[in-house]
Amino acid sequence: MKKHNLLKVILISIVVAALCTWVFSITTIQYDQTTGAATLLADGTRAEVGLLDLFTYPSQAIYYFSPIFVFVLAVGAFYGIISKTGAYRSLLDKLVKGFNGREWIFLAFSMILIAGLTSISGLNYAMLFLFPLVIAVVLLMGYNKLVAASVTVGSLLVGMMGTTYGVENIGGFLDNLGIAPETEITTKLLILVVGLVLLIFHVLYYGNKTRNTTDLAEKEYVPSEVEKPKSVWPLAIFFDVALIVMVMAYIPWESVFGVTAFTDATNWVMDFQISGYPILYKILGAIMPFGQWTSLSQTPFYTLGAVLLISASIIALCYRMKLDDFLKGLKDGLKKAVRPAGLMLLIYTVLLIFAFHPVQLTIYKMIIELSSGFNIVTVGLVSILSSLFNVDTFYVAQSTLPYLTMVFTDSTYYPLISIMFQALYGLTMLVAPTSVILMGTLCYLNVSYKEWLKHIWQMVAALLVVLFVIFTIILIV
Repeated sequence: MKKHNLLKVILISIVVAALCTWVFSITTIQYDQTTGAATLLADGTRAEVGLLDLFTYPSQAIYYFSPIFVFVLAVGAFYGIISKTGAYRSLLDKLVKGFNGREWIFLAFSMILIAGLTSISGLNYAMLFLFPLVIAVVLLMGYNKLVAASVTVGSLLVGMMGTTYGVENIGGFLDNLGIAPETEITTKLLILVVGLVLLIFHVLYYGNKTRNTTDLAEKEYVPSEVEKPKSVWPLAIFFDVALIVMVMAYIPWESVFGVTAFTDATNWVMDFQISGYPILYKILGAIMPFGQWTSLSQTPFYTLGAVLLISASIIALCYRMKLDDFLKGLKDGLKKAVRPAGLMLLIYTVLLIFAFHPVQLTIYKMIIELSSGFNIVTVGLVSILSSLFNVDTFYVAQSTLPYLTMVFTDSTYYPLISIMFQALYGLTMLVAPTSVILMGTLCYLNVSYKEWLKHIWQMVAALLVVLFVIFTIILIV
């Protein structure tokens, strides 16, 4: 039943999105070509989703968002290959043994690392690279799958809530509101710290109560034990290199910190010629400079996938893996990743429905008009619904913020709006059926959506209260 539970939840979400187009009329923003002035157009017409559209949009999701699918497959392939080396199991055993009796340190460190990297660099989907390793260690330590999901998904989304300089996560908010990344940086750090404290407390409290009380079915996530432990250094080095490349690639070196070294170095490599022939460009292909890797260009997902597969191949050579073992590991890894990747891709159907059938502004307008002037409750509700409808922060910003800037012309509200949208997006994605990272991870762990909601709702409720207290203080001050 659990295998199909998540699929049912996603399909229901798609149907609900389609029904919204039958209930609500469309509202759009029109811009005067001469003056650029924006006006809201709501003439009462509808753009209903038909039955055939429900089959068309999933195929369009494949067209638009397949790079994410490919990257998840690459992560699966990477772990499938290194699992055949024997060194991966040795690495897991060393980590478990090293933290024996101090497991809480590993849990806390993992959450701080994932949240911190997400906040600073803007890594989100790419952070899935760490998930299988962390999950395997958590399970080997005797914790259950809900703890593993909380440590991974929970910390990543807390990192998104408290994003500081990771413009990959919040660039859409900043651009639409005309504010700099460092705006309200203290508030962002406060949200990050408070979110981490609540998450760590939640994980440790629940983990200590449930540890070693259930059958963890480790074999699905942990390679078989090896008779003779293998050296883990080659594996650890290439694993670290792959992670460092991801982090370095996503940190906004030039746009935020004014560092042009990576752009200059990349241009030199691409322009280097021998007898007029750009040999490095021809060998390597097009490379984006560190700091300019964004999900919107989609190319980084393919590049990151290539980095993982190249790393896995070099690791296989280091451990003298037979070709048959390499191919079997590749096959096993892809097989394990394809179902989560497929479900993650299907979720984008909801985004396409709301993008092609613009009923969102009709709903938001109704909510905003419930109060006069700026109200954190109505703006917060709009933020939550926009996160549900649009899946990704870029589309949240593009679909919603132009309307809010029309309604609230006083720009002094814009830093608060930006904070609200990034924080409530991360919080919403902890429970939303349209949360790509959450649903993909639950699918990988074979955890039902109902189990997750029952496990996480108290922490989410506490975070929601804390966030609105922070929003209120900002508004008053």
